Amino acid sequence: MPGTALVVIDMINTYDHEDAELLLPSVARALPAVVDLLERAREREIPVIYANDNFGRWRSHHGEILQAALAGPHAELVEPLRPDEDSYFIVKARHSVFYETPLEYLLSTLDADHLVLCGQVTEQCVLYSALDAHTRHLSITVARDAVAHIHEDLADAALRMMEINMSARIVPAARALR
Repeated sequence: MPGTALVVIDMINTYDHEDAELLLPSVARALPAVVDLLERAREREIPVIYANDNFGRWRSHHGEILQAALAGPHAELVEPLRPDEDSYFIVKARHSVFYETPLEYLLSTLDADHLVLCGQVTEQCVLYSALDAHTRHLSITVARDAVAHIHEDLADAALRMMEINMSARIVPAARALR
């Protein structure tokens, strides 16, 4: 029987980029809901997949990406989200978690047809990932309190687009895992 996977988008982050100051307050607000989703997914043995930018470090792997984020000035936003030994980690180079990554194949091996999305940035990577999931006929849930934004108005519009155009369920994290 097909199942659910939790996809954590770009939360392993050094916050060393142009929009970081605008993003950080939203990440801090979303962090407790993301941590809660991770805990509940792990308790229920729902696969957890981290899909994370490589920040242009083409020779890096997930351990190096994690260590760089933990060594950065905002480690307190990363430490609670550490992948465990059962987590999957997909390194991505662009906005969508699907673009040129093995995610689609991984989901097929996990027999997952429903994605719960959380992470950052709502109006960018979360939106584009939801669109790519939709075009692959996957059902989508977005935990609205577990996504972070740079621009609140664009994030609100992105959530509405996901709900209307992609039939995504937009719900609080407490109701995201079905």
